[in-house]
Amino acid sequence: MKKVWIDDECIACGTCVDICPEVFELEGDVATVRADADLSLDDRITEAAETCPVEAIHCES
Repeated sequence: MKKVWIDDECIACGTCVDICPEVFELEGDVATVRADADLSLDDRITEAAETCPVEAIHCES
């Protein structure tokens, strides 16, 4: 992936962290992309984005 981001609609459900903790983490009441994120995990990043219940995760490959 070239770019991964999370919109303000995030509800901090934690699904993305469960799927790909190397890229996502919970900070308070929102999920964020880790500063040291491994963006080479394309399949897991895509799975996290597709699984997000509020479609807050976006990525560009």
